[in-house]
Amino acid sequence: MVPTIGSGNFLTTPIVTDDGQPIENGEGANDDESPNQQGRSNDAALEKKVIRWKQVLPQIGLDVVRTDQSLVFYQTESNQAKLWNVLAIYAWLDSDVSYVQGMNDICSPIVILLENEADAYWCFERAMRRLRDNFKTTATSIGVQARLSTLSSIIKVIDPKLHQHLEDLDGGEYLFAFRMLMVLFRREFSFIDALYLWELMWAMEYNPNTFLLYETSAADVTSANVTEKMLKRYGKFERNNVRIGCKDYQSALAVFLAASILENKHKRILKEAKGLDDIVEILGDVTGNLDARKACKEALEIHKKFLKKAQQPS
Repeated sequence: MVPTIGSGNFLTTPIVTDDGQPIENGEGANDDESPNQQGRSNDAALEKKVIRWKQVLPQIGLDVVRTDQSLVFYQTESNQAKLWNVLAIYAWLDSDVSYVQGMNDICSPIVILLENEADAYWCFERAMRRLRDNFKTTATSIGVQARLSTLSSIIKVIDPKLHQHLEDLDGGEYLFAFRMLMVLFRREFSFIDALYLWELMWAMEYNPNTFLLYETSAADVTSANVTEKMLKRYGKFERNNVRIGCKDYQSALAVFLAASILENKHKRILKEAKGLDDIVEILGDVTGNLDARKACKEALEIHKKFLKKAQQPS
């Protein structure tokens, strides 16, 4: 449908109009035909899917040229095209989510690490099974809202004073942590630390019964039907969740990592934050100044503290 894919080039300008007609002067416009010309328009739903997909391709391209610009890998157009290819194909196959800004940050390290484009695609697709809910947005909710709500609950339990201060500043929805959870701290940590962080988190969250399907979660597994021998196969973080019967998929290690960052800024937020802009500025100072190993250790301590307090009677 779009021969630019796989050519070593990528699109940054529109190739179809709002009604799906080719833009003659658009980049790649001569490469493809309208759904009607391809004999596909008998299926109206398919035609709409094709049009929506073609409309998102230039947006992917615009984000690709802004992705990890400081890395030598992306100094060549052919490597940028690899990232575009993977995101473009994913947007077609997962049309429910399609493409949302931030997916490029998740996909970039995978494309760099895996030379084979097909391997990179399937690794990204597998990662998105964990993360795709972050990017699903409706008219009434944003993708990471559930995890932001969980973060709010965690801070309320382990640090009521900080939570109340945030509430007083109209920050009770914790939207200032949106980016952290959306792209798994790609902006807060260095490139190398982000890779370390992801591998550590995903290993500790490992559950042999989860992520078989998009909607599958640890909620299907309870402490009642898992023996201690079976638990040895689980990651340390997930093992503790299963033992106490925690079924909340949104209580991922990443949420506790965000909580640890807030806890580290506890005194400064209470002293200096007079509004939401101040909170954003304070949290912005951590960018590039965090150590992944130390942050994960603190997140696990907060997880342990939270579970202990959550089990106590009110």
